[in-house]
Amino acid sequence: MASLSVSVIVGLLVGSTIGVNNGLARTPQIGWVSSKKPKYPLVCSNPSHGCADTLENNWNSLGCDVSDSLLLDTSDKLVSSGLRDVGYTYVVLDDCWSAGRRDSDQWLLADRKKFPRGMKAVADDIHALGLLFGMYSSAGEMTCARFAGSLDFESQDAQAFASWGVDYLKYDNCYHMGRFGTPQISYNRYDVMWKALNATGRPILYSLSNWGEDYVHTWGMSLANSWRMSGDIYDAFTRPDALCSCGDAKDPHCIAPGTHCSVLSIMNRVSAFSDRAQPGGWNDLDMLEVGNGGMTDDEYKAHFSMWAALKSPLLMGHDLRTMSPTTLTILNNPAIIAISQDPLGLAVNLALRDTNVKKDKYGMGETHLWTGQLAGGDQVVILFNAADQDIHMSASLEEIFYYEGPEGSAPQAKQAWDVYDLWAGRMDIETAQKILVDDDDLRSREQLLKEANWYNSSAMSYKEGLKSGDPRLLGKKTSSIAAGGTLSVLVKRHSAEAFRLRNPGEKTARYSMAKDEL
Repeated sequence: MASLSVSVIVGLLVGSTIGVNNGLARTPQIGWVSSKKPKYPLVCSNPSHGCADTLENNWNSLGCDVSDSLLLDTSDKLVSSGLRDVGYTYVVLDDCWSAGRRDSDQWLLADRKKFPRGMKAVADDIHALGLLFGMYSSAGEMTCARFAGSLDFESQDAQAFASWGVDYLKYDNCYHMGRFGTPQISYNRYDVMWKALNATGRPILYSLSNWGEDYVHTWGMSLANSWRMSGDIYDAFTRPDALCSCGDAKDPHCIAPGTHCSVLSIMNRVSAFSDRAQPGGWNDLDMLEVGNGGMTDDEYKAHFSMWAALKSPLLMGHDLRTMSPTTLTILNNPAIIAISQDPLGLAVNLALRDTNVKKDKYGMGETHLWTGQLAGGDQVVILFNAADQDIHMSASLEEIFYYEGPEGSAPQAKQAWDVYDLWAGRMDIETAQKILVDDDDLRSREQLLKEANWYNSSAMSYKEGLKSGDPRLLGKKTSSIAAGGTLSVLVKRHSAEAFRLRNPGEKTARYSMAKDEL
């Protein structure tokens, strides 16, 4: 019998595919992306040369206003704000970077007005800051902003990305020339770029953005590190929108994933297959809207908590150069990020949904119980309230550990648990304001973070911090649940309460380490 590599043996043991076993995204990727979604349909007067002039007036916030200086200013802000050291390491350039055409040898060209030094120089500067560089293309003849796409140019474009020092490729789905309609057709189209990236010899995280079409959650893990599972997110908590026709996974009229999908609609869609997430391959619920202004503080906290618990990539989508202190105190919460980066690599599952609650002005209203295993025997529990009222929500241990054994058969339901509030240690606004002061005194900000006893994952990984029981990653103990008991808490309108449950005695969970540690 021929000998097998360690990576192949691990893949066979845990049932993961060799496709995602490129050593990347063993926990969900974290960083920032320049992407912003259009407010309404776009009209392009000259598609052959791209549509930057049209798009710049129509897109929210950044839109096509990307440049060398934007990426470097954002990278500097990631460092000075402490976001790099709390885990945000990817700087991903989205659409509109291209010159709109290829050269005479069919190589991609960057827009020299926006990137006068070329992409390699940008990547080098980003790497020098201890960050990773991501770029964008589309598995179509054009990108979504109608610049040159990579369809039928995969090998050449992958070589270009590798030569520029790219660490991450976001690969979109626009203008695919009709090459979709079945899982096999879509798989084949995206598989070409996967093989081309591998052939370069450079580790490049491969992120599919095909909007959930053709049941990507059933095959994405065979060739990608993450896959978009829905239409584009919109900066709204519950608002329904006809452009998001797949808001309900059971809707027989769903003909396209679309755009303008609320936080609630994306959560409901992924609930049927949240368990498909695994180390190396993740359901991508789209970028974080935290800081863009369309939701309340409570809604943004709930949004961030759920994206972390569902193991979605955490890619910030706001302009860091104008970030508010409040926004920083949501995004830099190490107790929530530790849920995302938990080495066991299991997403939460929806245990209960109740729609018999007060509806909001959009006719929307429901509550959820989400629950999932964490490394070391801990459990994450989120009580999510999308109703138009404050609600005293309860969850019995039988319900919390439903996936470990139905009808109260799980042994965990017969044990006592300590309850840790994952938002109790949120950074105070005054400290965040001082950190965001626009000056060059980086040492002063580093001292502030040190005095605040803030977690630095650059110095100690989340895996090691959790293993050592670092209290900054566990939240604050607020109560206990007796064996066979119930967790009860007031959950405000359009908010969520997130907890880590810890067994005060001997750990009895079936899993104590991540799949990729077997």
